Amino acid sequence: MKPKAKPRTHEQPLIATMRLELALDMDHEMVRLAGVIPWDRLAEEFGPLYCADNGRPAVPIRLMAGLHYLKHLKGLSDEQTVFGWVENPYWQFFCGEEFFQHALPIDPSQMTRWRQRIGEDGVERLLQATITAGMTTRTITELSLDKIIVDTTVQPKAVEHPTDARQYRKVHQAMLQIAEQEGINLRQSYRKLMGRAFQKHGGHAKAKQFNRARKVLRSLKTMAGRVMRDVERKMNDAAFEAHKGTMIKAELILTQKRTTKGKIYSLHAPEVECIAKGKAHKPYEFGVKVSLAVTHKEGFVVGIQACPGNPFDGHTLDGQLDQVERITGKVPGTTFVDRGYKGHGVPEERSRVLISGTRKLGYTLKRHLRRRSAVEPEIGHMKADGLLGRNFLKGMQGDAINAVLCGAGHNLRKILARIRLLCLAIWRLRPPGKVVQTLTAFLTRLVWPGPLRFAQAA
Repeated sequence: MKPKAKPRTHEQPLIATMRLELALDMDHEMVRLAGVIPWDRLAEEFGPLYCADNGRPAVPIRLMAGLHYLKHLKGLSDEQTVFGWVENPYWQFFCGEEFFQHALPIDPSQMTRWRQRIGEDGVERLLQATITAGMTTRTITELSLDKIIVDTTVQPKAVEHPTDARQYRKVHQAMLQIAEQEGINLRQSYRKLMGRAFQKHGGHAKAKQFNRARKVLRSLKTMAGRVMRDVERKMNDAAFEAHKGTMIKAELILTQKRTTKGKIYSLHAPEVECIAKGKAHKPYEFGVKVSLAVTHKEGFVVGIQACPGNPFDGHTLDGQLDQVERITGKVPGTTFVDRGYKGHGVPEERSRVLISGTRKLGYTLKRHLRRRSAVEPEIGHMKADGLLGRNFLKGMQGDAINAVLCGAGHNLRKILARIRLLCLAIWRLRPPGKVVQTLTAFLTRLVWPGPLRFAQAA
């Protein structure tokens, strides 16, 4: 039997015809977050990057900055962020829209071009804006900036694990693609033989038949080299100039040995480095080293930067303190680091650096030093909840930009957690009563700027 339909008591207007501030809950966490980010300051700082009297009108700076905040807040790709923006009215309000929009705000590729436009200095300003929002919401205070924890980690690149067999197959595929683009008739393509040999090499390696695997590996290298030399002989000067970078990288991959310094581990990302971390489950990681600084108590990111070249941890500390001073305007009085920073060379007058295992300290400093390991779960959250665990941006500039934006997304998650905690505390004080109303209003003024709607109605 068909259930009886519930009668409608009134007709509500469409959300597209209403202002978002009238259709949404203004006590929602995303609405509250939008109210504490200094959008006007970001628009003023990024305004000189645009030309006012040339070309089509620019996309609003708040929209572009908001999309990048949402991307790293939720750990999404550019495409997922743009398509999710259309479905979520709170995201639209966060990005400055007044009415609900049904069309895509931008093409996802525009986010890439905007990141290239603002550069590393621009994303540091986005990180600085989250620190300002953290101050406004009292997630952190001025006193929090006096003590920081500095550590390094690896930001893995979006590349396959670079075995020699995979490298040779990638070179072969790149040569076939160049031959197809330039109309080169190859003497022999080795297409099927390379596929069969690659599978055979994997089977021998899995069965621990290493002598057979090495024999097949030599065949893979020989076939890739023959195709590369055939392409190089038959291409003209103009084609060689167009594919010069790929040809040089392919030659380096085929000639490098186990002991070669500065090896290439990826054909499409030659900046990838092999970094040994000493972990049992993952002894080597392929990406770039990242140095980050978080507040001692709250774990709020106040500085994060990529360190290409795999430098010694102690040599990154001076640059990290420079970035913290550049973003926050203050040099921390005390910096806590692990034992890998011995020999850092930072003078005592600039910042007191305490290394794990230091003895002859007072009780308070010992207690603070024991908290140095609190940076490790913060790194884990940035990799699991954010995009620090796998970087898809191109080049060394992409490494630097992605690292800083991951820090901004981590700070936004901290602020949202603060907002949820406040809302929960006020809802628990919701029963009527004069004392409860007074306590609720006092709590609101104490830990949050501006009144809350449901706090006034409590």
